[in-house]
Formats: sequence, C-alpha cells, structure tokens
Amino acid sequence: MFTVGTNRDEEPNAEGAAPPPQPTSRSRPQPTVPAQATPAPVDRPSQSDEDELDEWSRKIEHATGIPARAAAAYGRAEMWLRGDRPECHLSWSTLAAIGQVESRHGAAGGEPGIGVDGVPATPIIGPPLDGSRGRAQVRDTDRGEVDGDATWDRAVGPMRFLPAQWQRWGKRATGDGRAADPQDIDDAALTAARLLCAEDRDLATAKGWWKAVGGFRGPVTSGGADEYAGRIADQAEVYAGQASG
Repeated sequence: MFTVGTNRDEEPNAEGAAPPPQPTSRSRPQPTVPAQATPAPVDRPSQSDEDELDEWSRKIEHATGIPARAAAAYGRAEMWLRGDRPECHLSWSTLAAIGQVESRHGAAGGEPGIGVDGVPATPIIGPPLDGSRGRAQVRDTDRGEVDGDATWDRAVGPMRFLPAQWQRWGKRATGDGRAADPQDIDDAALTAARLLCAEDRDLATAKGWWKAVGGFRGPVTSGGADEYAGRIADQAEVYAGQASG
C-alpha cells in the first residue's frame, strides 16, 4: 500500500506559484507548437553519458532555475524517447513545463524538493477526486495501491499521474529490477514521455502536441484541456528561450 504524504485541500501544483519569469497567457488564433529547446545530450547506449548529462543539467539549472536533478530526469527522458520513438520529436522543455505546473519540479513535496535519490522530501499525493470544491469525481481504480486511497483516485508524484495512467504507462528508468515509482522523478519523467508519445503522435505538429498535452491530466484538468495545454505551452516556450539564451 502506498503511504500518503503531501495531502492538501488544494491541488499541489499551487496556482500562481511559477517562478519568475512567469509565462503570460496569450491568445492563440491557431494552436502552435512551442519552440524546440536546446536538445539534451546524445544518448550513448554502449558507454556512459552521465558526465555530459550532468554538465547539461547544471547549465539548464543556471539558465532556467529548474533544479539540476529534475532537469537531468527531463533530459534523460528526451534522450530515451529520441532512440525509442524518434518520430515523436519530444522536447525536454515540454516535460519540464508539466513538472513546473504540476508540482514545481517536486517542490510541492516540501523542502528541499527532489533529493539526490530522485524523490521528493514527502510523497506528493493530491486531494481526493471526490467531486467537491470543483474537482472531478473519479472513484477508486487501483484499490489504493498507487495513491493510498481505496475510495477515490488521487493524482500522485511530481508529474501527478492518475493511478490508471500509472498502471498503464509506468516505467522504471533504471534497470535495477525494482518497480516503477510515481514519486521518482526519473520514472515519472520517462512515464510522462511514454504517455505523451503514445498513439504514434508527432509532437512537432500542432495537432500532435496539443492532443498529447491537453489529454495529459485526463478528467482532472482544471479549466479544460485547451487551457491546460496553453499553460504548458507558455511555460515550455519560456524554458526553451532561457536555455538558448
């Protein structure tokens, strides 16, 4: 059974908590794809690329304010999908934007945020999706195995997956034989990448990107799928611009 940690009446993505510069919502007559960010290092399956990834993630932290530990997870997920699903054209900046909006890169779990082990200080568990206070109503789908609640579903981890999403797409990012953990930023970023790239989507196209991101939160997206995707698009653009500056 999953141990419930952060459990607030408000969603742990804390509206209005984006760090400066905060993206400004803008009108899009036609949906567009956020600018591609400077890519993560080239994946080298036959030899270690950890040094390159570490150096890259520190540069991203300096440019964007994304903690290096989280940036490394987003970058690694891009690297893996670049090999497994090159036609998806996933950029780490989209994953980072989701991580910011959903949990401030794990800071919603309390100080000091994501640790060196890749997990937040306290497990991130959203409020019950019981239909109250404007929330969606999603009855339990996992017998509490993922979210610790056998009555209602809750969004979990730094990327805030619903239990059904995690059970379908969850993937361990390291070959250590352990089960995938939604609280682990590496597992969560890889799982998010797999979900976004499902159904042969091409995130280099407006249709593919907006369908993928708009459906990421499923029935619990506050304000609707287009509004949610717009927030992610704005934040992804900010990160792409900062990283290339």
